[in-house]
Amino acid sequence: MHLRSGTKQLDLNSPKIMGILNVTPDSFSDGGKFEQVDNALKQAIKMVEQGASIIDIGAESTRPGATAVSLDEELTRVMPIIEKISANINCWLSIDTSKAMVMKEAVLAGADIINDVRALRNKGALEIAVKENTPVCLMHMQDQTENMQVQAAPQNVLRNVKDFLLERIEACLEAGMQKSNIILDLGFGFGKSLEDNLTLLAHIKYFVALKYPILTGVSRKSMFGKLLNREINERLAGSLAGAMIAMQAGSQIIRVHDVQETVDVMRVLQAIKK
Repeated sequence: MHLRSGTKQLDLNSPKIMGILNVTPDSFSDGGKFEQVDNALKQAIKMVEQGASIIDIGAESTRPGATAVSLDEELTRVMPIIEKISANINCWLSIDTSKAMVMKEAVLAGADIINDVRALRNKGALEIAVKENTPVCLMHMQDQTENMQVQAAPQNVLRNVKDFLLERIEACLEAGMQKSNIILDLGFGFGKSLEDNLTLLAHIKYFVALKYPILTGVSRKSMFGKLLNREINERLAGSLAGAMIAMQAGSQIIRVHDVQETVDVMRVLQAIKK
């Protein structure tokens, strides 16, 4: 299984680590640390040196209760950073956005993947993604970020998430998207209870069977805060356990804050498989 973007090719026959680069003032874990271009570039270089294959750049927080950011503000935050990183580092870049115009401008500036927590449901997003012919990650979200945790959790989370993802896959294929450009994200923490999150983590193989690359993002999530009674900066062990479970189940992309530690886990698992 491979992803292709222009002349780039990413082999997903072994797990790949996606490093999180939030360029927002209010992200739940590292808000405000990497807003400046130079700081963002240094962090991207560090993560690539530690073993990240993809850098995921986001300029709008998707934490529960987060408020929307205007198009102009998101472009102002993210575009100089994408341009800088693209010009200085040879790695895959992902743009974490739900806005069609941000997707378009980011891909033109060097982004290789569109990572959309709203699964291309916003106006114009699906059309732009098809036109740009770039890999896209479709994520399951219970509702919009402002009130996603207010909604009642699905009674059958496996069926609910699968049905949603299949519907979005069908919409993408009907719009002309290549099947090889589709990545799936189960949406850990987005409108889901602790039990839902644990059920999804225990059943990643259920979604791997759909034959699309699976991106798993559980890094520092509140599920570990609730399960282990740990603050955000104390969730490394839980995050690594989640990453290990996801890799063993066949998840091809692991989205994390702590790149070096996760790469160590991956290397141990690969050594055992050999």
